[in-house]
Amino acid sequence: MVADHTRVRGSYDTVAEEYLVRIGDELEHKPVDRALLWVVVAEAAGGVVADLGCGPGHVAGWLAGHGAEVVGIDLSPRMVELARREHPKAAFRTGDLLDLPAEDGEFAAAVALYSVIHLEPGELAPAFAEMRRVLRPGGFLLLSFHLGTEVRRLDEWWGHQVDVDFHFLQTDAVVAHLTAAGFAVEARLEREGLPEEAPTRRGYLLARRTD
Repeated sequence: MVADHTRVRGSYDTVAEEYLVRIGDELEHKPVDRALLWVVVAEAAGGVVADLGCGPGHVAGWLAGHGAEVVGIDLSPRMVELARREHPKAAFRTGDLLDLPAEDGEFAAAVALYSVIHLEPGELAPAFAEMRRVLRPGGFLLLSFHLGTEVRRLDEWWGHQVDVDFHFLQTDAVVAHLTAAGFAVEARLEREGLPEEAPTRRGYLLARRTD
């Protein structure tokens, strides 16, 4: 599927430096996220983990620092540049969720934290099909998103001019897409936003490629 994600790419290129400053240490105050990432490390069992929509690489860096071999992939070239600078223990590639720069079955596990929220509704199914493609049979996926039905468009972000949409998602709809793409959802989790975060309710899914 060919998609035009120019607006998203340009927006994240624009805020990349500020994003690193504001978000780059967020795992320090996210114990639930850290716990789920430990599950990913265990599930990968020495295989390579993909961080899909890795931003400035802080999640990939955490995974690499806790024993995983990691490849981070992001749409924004500037984000990838910062990730390589900040987290040399991980590898990084520039790429789109609908056309991942990876071989079939290359990864033992993958995380996609708040990256699918920038996809249009019709892009979720092909994105999950791509995630399945790059995971080995039985590969593990951790997915997170903002819960709801709204679409928030930002034209200003931390003082920078941007043009990006944030799609809130409903858990049952995401589960249906994952199931249709060839995943079995093994766990669901919801939580409220933390004081350090945007005030949204968050959803997490743990899923596995079924064959």
